[in-house]
Amino acid sequence: MNSGVKAIHVRVVVGDQEYLLETSPGEYRSLMALLYDRIYIDCFGDCRGMGRCGTCRVFIDGDPALITGMDRNEASTLAKAGSVGEGVRLSCQVIVDHLLDGRTVRVLGEE
Repeated sequence: MNSGVKAIHVRVVVGDQEYLLETSPGEYRSLMALLYDRIYIDCFGDCRGMGRCGTCRVFIDGDPALITGMDRNEASTLAKAGSVGEGVRLSCQVIVDHLLDGRTVRVLGEE
């Protein structure tokens, strides 16, 4: 797929820290993999992308309909964590593609 985007830029907020990340389409299999590789976040992504633990929860700004669809397992995990709402996702289930470019991602900690 050629979306015309050579680089994907994502602003990431973790607590009071802000990071500006740049990646290429296809460089990471998921948003969680990008965050795990570029930013050390304590107790993040414990199940390594299986969508079961809920420790990689994020809020993504903008229109949630433009981010890849949510499957049943992700919705169930988010409901168990009490994190249901538009824009709240498991980062392990979000594909890093041109639809993520220019968005802000806030990592949700223990709430």
